[in-house]
Amino acid sequence: MPKAPTRTLHEMLAASTWGRVLTPAEFDLVLHETRERHVPQNGCIARMGHPVDHWIGIIEGLGKMSVTLADGKTSTLAGVCADAWFGEGSLLKREPRRYDAVALRPTRIALVPAATFQRLRDTSLPFNHYLQTLMNARLGLFIGMLEGGRLLSPDARVARCLAQLFNPDLYPDPGPFVDLRQNEIGLLSGLSRQRVNTALHELERIGLIRVESRGVTVTDLQGLRAYACAG
Repeated sequence: MPKAPTRTLHEMLAASTWGRVLTPAEFDLVLHETRERHVPQNGCIARMGHPVDHWIGIIEGLGKMSVTLADGKTSTLAGVCADAWFGEGSLLKREPRRYDAVALRPTRIALVPAATFQRLRDTSLPFNHYLQTLMNARLGLFIGMLEGGRLLSPDARVARCLAQLFNPDLYPDPGPFVDLRQNEIGLLSGLSRQRVNTALHELERIGLIRVESRGVTVTDLQGLRAYACAG
């Protein structure tokens, strides 16, 4: 049987950084126009090259943004966990999507129609401020990933994969527990599950995290960020 939802679409929107700054009338209209969809594990959330009709948020679950090359190789751009929103760049440029988004586990998504997104841009200054902060944070994330892929050790890449989930501009109100399995961390950091396991235990040994049965608890976030930057 499908897992019972732990929160509603209304709760997810109300807890989002941008949902908090809308007027009651704006929020009610967004809630009325937003739709929810369930995506199975390994299912397609959004496909590269297709028209972008919605701004997408993750209610529950986990996905990844990736590109597939002509030779079949896949490169992961970023993880998208609960409370993450993505797709605003293609909406702003009105171009086809430039990446695939795939569910790494059963996932519930919120679909804000393009017309709703555009209306908020046209009428809500706080929403525009949020978008500016979001896109700046995403740019920093991608620059860091480019640097990490070229310069960082595997242990530091795992540290950065975990630390980036604590960026409040991308993922509001994160708790110390990271709900990621080792194979999922491997997909997001470009490493094998076995290499991720080694890295996690090294990070645990030096007191930055605690490895749990179904995820990781970060015990020293500043130390984890420093380790990720030191490489």
